Order: sequence, then structure tokens, then C-alpha cells
Amino acid sequence: MASSYQRSESTTLHERLRETPRFLIIVAGPRQVGKTTMVRGVLASHAPERYTFAAIDSPEAAPLADTYRITAPTRQQLTKPRDGAWLVDVWQRARAAARAQADGHVLVLDEIQKIPRWSDTVKGLWDADRAEGLMLHVVLLGSSPLLMQQGMSESLTGRFETIHLTHWSFREMVDAFDFDLEDYLYFGGYPGSAPLVGDETRWRNYVNTGLIEPSIEKDILMMTRVDKPALLRQLFNLGCRYSGQELSYTKMMGQLQDAGNTVTLAHYLDLLGNAGLIRGLPKYAGQHHRRRASSPKLAVLNMALMSAGSGYNKAEAQADRSYRGRMVESAVGAHLHNTALPECRLHYWRDGNDEVDFVLERGTRLTAIEVKSGAVPGEHRGLKAFRNSFGDCRQLLIGDGGIPLAEFLSYPAEHWL
Repeated sequence: MASSYQRSESTTLHERLRETPRFLIIVAGPRQVGKTTMVRGVLASHAPERYTFAAIDSPEAAPLADTYRITAPTRQQLTKPRDGAWLVDVWQRARAAARAQADGHVLVLDEIQKIPRWSDTVKGLWDADRAEGLMLHVVLLGSSPLLMQQGMSESLTGRFETIHLTHWSFREMVDAFDFDLEDYLYFGGYPGSAPLVGDETRWRNYVNTGLIEPSIEKDILMMTRVDKPALLRQLFNLGCRYSGQELSYTKMMGQLQDAGNTVTLAHYLDLLGNAGLIRGLPKYAGQHHRRRASSPKLAVLNMALMSAGSGYNKAEAQADRSYRGRMVESAVGAHLHNTALPECRLHYWRDGNDEVDFVLERGTRLTAIEVKSGAVPGEHRGLKAFRNSFGDCRQLLIGDGGIPLAEFLSYPAEHWL
């Protein structure tokens, strides 16, 4: 990551830490999007004695600022298990620091999901702090979106605010790493892999072994019940291969070994989506039950996922016009998904031979989006048919003859509603 670059969410975290503590602060998002780096950058503006950064998976026994650190930890301290008792101990030390300082203290707990029943422990400690009126901000980070969501919904309802970090956008990769459009279409938006793009073999190995494999193994298989892990991996590869295309569950079952049933595939697709890997976009139908029953349109959430297993290098991907067209459409879909507000919904639409690549919905507002990467026909039948079926809405053509792709990718989804 460019050392001087700060994402916009940094400003939000700065503002939260200047307020009186009202809520736990959850910094959430997929693996390797810079959550820990962002929080450390914000803490750098604080005096060392004003914060505690405790990494659950770190070998350090005393993660407090130097003023409160135990010197020369013993072997027993270094190997102390990270469990509820350890969490209480760290929290109590942060409380002592908060009571000793007029402007309070910040406790950051990284990889919190690795502590068994973490949310129950956090709930009790946080409620006690609020009863005391303690000036202790608590920031929680976790690399497993699935387990974080489970813990927050089970015990912490009404007690937290979320700062959500998504995959890096085109504009962020331009500003931080001097990417151009073709760089972004192929290499995507992982900041950790950006310094490796000059050596594509090394870049590809890093994405496959350092990003994709941990996301599947640690964020899904180790954190939730998956009866057929080989099937989930096959489904991920299929989603990357067919990104930008509608694919029925029946067709998926025909290409997967031991595919089970459509319910299993739909569930595994949800798991992959929650981990920030691929989504199955539903068909827009106006009626929610018909959307759930539709064939999904597969969409990678970061272009690196599509490229790393494609078998193409960057030049080959650009030269294959059909493949590049799917790259463009996948990049538009990933951008809309990653930058949409929580209340927005993303779909596709098809009726016979008429189709619209993406439908962005928020309440009664609707935008139909057609993506073109080659010659543009004289009439855009899909957009016209969609308007005839659902009434007036905003209609966008992205690419040749419409909004330039780089311009579209430079604004969040809300801008196009």
C-alpha cells in the first residue's frame, strides 16, 4: 500500500474516536482490503499511551502501550491462550489506562473472532463500561466476515456501529498505485498485491496462495459448517470462470462433481459472497419470491479473482475481445456491488432475448445499466424492453457510445441512481 494514502473511511474513524464513546466500532470487510493498516494509521495520530492495539494472533503477551506494558514477559505469558480470560485481562488494563487519562483511551482488538464466544464477553465488558461512563473507545476488527456477522447479531445488537471497507475501487488504485484502466481490469483492487504487478507470475501466485486460499480456508471452511469443501472450491472456480454470465443452478450441477442439490449450491454461493469473493446476482422481477427462484448471474467482487485463475496474462486478456468484454462487465458489476449503500440492491434482468446487464435499486429508485465493450448496435433493445415492463427509470449505457468506463468506475453506485 502507498504509505501516504488514506482511504476515506479513515476520516470516519478519526471522527468516531473524537466523540464520547457511544457504540463499539466494528471495522468490517473482506480479507486483505487494509482494515488493520487503516486502523494503525489512525492510531498513529494518537500519543502511544492513549491506545492499546491487541492482535489476538500475535505472539506478544502484553499489547498495551509502553507506559502500561509488562517488561520482560515470561514464557508462560508468551504462550498464554487467547481466550475469554485473556480478553478480560487486556480490557481491564485498557480500563486502567482510560481512568488515568483525562482524554480517555482506545482499545483495538484485531482478529477478535478467534476468541471463543467473543461476543458474549465483549457484551458484558462493554455494558459495564457504559454503566460507569468510562472514556474507553473499543474498535473490533476481524478477517472472517461470517463469524463477525454471527457474533454481532447474536449478542451485540444495538451496541455497535460498522465502518465497512470494501475492495479497493478503480479511483483508489489510480491514486494510491498509479494504476490505469487496463491495470485495474486485470489486476483488480487488492492493495497488497499491487507492488507485484510487474512480475505477473509472482503476482498470480500471491493472489492464489495469499488471498484466495486463506479466504476460503480460514474465512469459510474453518468458521462455518461446510459438508462438501471440495464442492465449494469448485463453485468458486466456476464463478470466476463464468463471471458476468447468467448460469442456472441446473447447469452448475452439470459442471460440478458431487454437486448435491440447488439448495446446497445457493448456500455455498452465499458463503462465498459473504467472504467477499463472488456473488450470485438475482434476476430483477419486481416480486421478491420470483427473484429468489431465478438463475443467478455470477460476479467476482475483485477482478484479481477472475484474472489469477484465467490462464491469461494481461496482454492475452486484452487481446481476446470476448474475454475482455467479460472483464469489463465483471468490473462494472464488482464496482456497483462494492460501492452500493447497504439499502441498495443489485440485480440483472432478462426476458427472452431482451436483457439488461445490471439493475440498481434503492427503494422506488431504479437504474438500468447496459455495458458495451465493442461495437454498439443502433437500438438498445434490452433497455427499451425493461422500460416497457417496469416504467420510467434511469437508463445508462457504459462503454463505447455511452459513459466512458473509467468515468463510470470513478463514482460510487449512489451517483448513478
